[in-house]
Amino acid sequence: MFYIVVGLFSGIMGGMGIGGGTILIPALIIFTTLNQQQSQGLNLLCFIPAAIVAFITHLKGGNIETKFCIPLIIAGLLGAFLGANMAIRISSDLLRRLFGIFLFLMALYEFFYKGKK
Repeated sequence: MFYIVVGLFSGIMGGMGIGGGTILIPALIIFTTLNQQQSQGLNLLCFIPAAIVAFITHLKGGNIETKFCIPLIIAGLLGAFLGANMAIRISSDLLRRLFGIFLFLMALYEFFYKGKK
């Protein structure tokens, strides 16, 4: 039941464009014995079907700007390759801390700066 609830919330976050990993990765780290790399890998695997459903839904809603897609996809694939290679070379503890710092900085930005421009 726990995995279904976490999967449901991470899917909702992913469908909203926030990123299901912000829910799924910390939940897997806190409530299972998986390390950071395993949690991130599982998150990426779970991301594929959720992304397909979100893509179809946003495409039907007319929210896909196709002229930006190709360069973003190419750069995203290159970045994913580089990031995955970096992630498997550093310790799980350091990767977990970097992930936490990233989430914290994003939260600060969203809370204090976004929308004040």
